[in-house]
Amino acid sequence: MTVTESSSTKAETCAGPVPHPRATGSDAYTISEVAEVTGLSVHTLRWYERIGLMPHVGRTHTGQRRFSNRDLDWLDLVGKLRLTGMSVADMVRYAELVREGDHTTAEREGLLTAHRETVRDRIAELQSALLVLDHKIDVYADARRASERLYR
Repeated sequence: MTVTESSSTKAETCAGPVPHPRATGSDAYTISEVAEVTGLSVHTLRWYERIGLMPHVGRTHTGQRRFSNRDLDWLDLVGKLRLTGMSVADMVRYAELVREGDHTTAEREGLLTAHRETVRDRIAELQSALLVLDHKIDVYADARRASERLYR
């Protein structure tokens, strides 16, 4: 079972389908191809695997990594979690819970629910900061327009 599967084989992905460069069944991507598709570095992909965030990546008979569309879906989810500021430790914990199976859904939900509250708090902080920026921009624009009227 891969990190992107639970015991019921449902993919743990973001809302909505992620377009894949290849059809399922023809999806044996090299690490450099995954780096190109995802924008992640090869070093980051190896690090994700090393820390348990991207375990069970397929290998060829010569040991070369081969990623699947499910792996791309998982990396998309990880990217979204990173974008929201989730800690690497929490992402690794989430990955562990997914691998453990369906009996961990309540814990996964709790982890994501708590993180959602953190994200909402951060969004509120940013919205407040944006209001201050908008106000300052308006003050400077008004001053500039008044100055332009004086010198016409």
